[in-house]
Amino acid sequence: MKLPPFEYEAPTSLVEAAALLAKHSGEARILAGGQSLLPIMAYRLASPAMLVDIARIPDLRLIRVEEEGLHLGPLVRWCDVERSDEIARHQPLLKQAISHVAHYQVRNRGTVGGSLALADPAAEMPCIAVTCGATLSLYSGSGTRKIAAEDFILGELETELRPDEIIVDIHFPKWPAKRFWGFKEFAKRRGDFALAGVAVYFDQDDAGLVTDCAIGVLGAGTCTTRLREVEQRLIGSRLDSRCVAEAGKLARSKIEPSDDIHASAEYRKALVGTLLERALSSALNSSAGGRAQ
Repeated sequence: MKLPPFEYEAPTSLVEAAALLAKHSGEARILAGGQSLLPIMAYRLASPAMLVDIARIPDLRLIRVEEEGLHLGPLVRWCDVERSDEIARHQPLLKQAISHVAHYQVRNRGTVGGSLALADPAAEMPCIAVTCGATLSLYSGSGTRKIAAEDFILGELETELRPDEIIVDIHFPKWPAKRFWGFKEFAKRRGDFALAGVAVYFDQDDAGLVTDCAIGVLGAGTCTTRLREVEQRLIGSRLDSRCVAEAGKLARSKIEPSDDIHASAEYRKALVGTLLERALSSALNSSAGGRAQ
């Protein structure tokens, strides 16, 4: 399929890019990696009058570690995540999740900012951002505002990003060295969008009781879902096999997926419960916190 006609600009500064977006009043789209936007345009699901390519703007590919946590520029690619030792140390859950993204050719071009801006409910990046409490910085001609990833993603392919705004930074809070974590997803074929996936992390005190916990689900609703009732059930508990099984059962009862051509709602409920049990067990069976596979 051929792309619809459009104008193209490649600004070299955020000021210039924001001015182009504002000038075209909702008819312009940001081009980051293009792995999602260009196919959508080819299928005529979107027909922007202009593409604003931000690849030439400095510092948008940076991976930066500071005292308060990890910062990613919006043009950081999936292959950059896979290769980064800093991300492996400071956000290992993201690195493991990204290994499930499509195929190498897609990971070589797809970007973290593009995935967040698209907000596909089956995508790994929005799930990890929401689960781990990431904060996004959004730039426009009127300044920069910050918003929690959970508030940024409103629904399927729907976000709080305004027509004249650009994602310029994704901040993940500091990751404790002894944190336990796991990620599991299931797709019919390797590289396909997941029918469902679960991201989880938890901390433990010296007595082995859970002190903090977050659980995010992808592919089983219109956007990433935090299973807060399951999280609260686990906090203060000792994660033995019985507790893990109870968490899976509770998860099945708390999500409300819809039927589609790929799977029934009941199947996805069962799948989420099983994936959560596996993610928790994987974390528990690791030799030390933060080494779950």
